[in-house]
Amino acid sequence: QVQLVESGGGLVQAGGSLRLSCAASGRTFTYTMGWFRQAPGKEREFVAAIRWTTGSTYYGDSVKGRFTISRDNAKNTMYLQMNSLKPEDTAVYYCAADTSTFSSSPSRVYAYDYWGQGTQVTVSS
Repeated sequence: QVQLVESGGGLVQAGGSLRLSCAASGRTFTYTMGWFRQAPGKEREFVAAIRWTTGSTYYGDSVKGRFTISRDNAKNTMYLQMNSLKPEDTAVYYCAADTSTFSSSPSRVYAYDYWGQGTQVTVSS
């Protein structure tokens, strides 16, 4: 089993930066970990993902060039560095892990079987 806990969310002005963390615990092998976000009235949106072994990364079009996903294998922790934040980035951000299969679709919600509780990110003008 895997437990995921996000942290680092908060209130920031447009153009500012935040770094989110996702701490993982448990003894289940993880193929892929990712970040999703959900704003009020909208479906969960893919933000970024990383292959745990190779480090290959994937980004949603809306955040490419502004956000960076990374991992620290020794600490079992994943990070999301968010720069040049915009009001449209406001959402609850969720950490997710794929522990059952090596999914060929890391940008899809169905690829993941464990989720964190979420952390609120609010960007103001």
